[in-house]
Amino acid sequence: MRAKIDENMPVDAVRLLVGAGWEASTVHDEHLVGAADRRVIGACRQEGRVLFSLDLDFADIRTYSPEAWSGIVVL
Repeated sequence: MRAKIDENMPVDAVRLLVGAGWEASTVHDEHLVGAADRRVIGACRQEGRVLFSLDLDFADIRTYSPEAWSGIVVL
């Protein structure tokens, strides 16, 4: 599985996911800090990554329909 950690998540989350066998990167790694939500989730789609975020906007399934993305995990 591939993951992207949003800017509002602790960077240590990458280490936890990698330890569980995920390939993980951060929004910081890809210079997407401060980017619009649509740009961040678009990068996830393009890369086939699950987004991990604390941003409740991503929990709105009317805007971010589950079948349209590799996955969105809002904690």
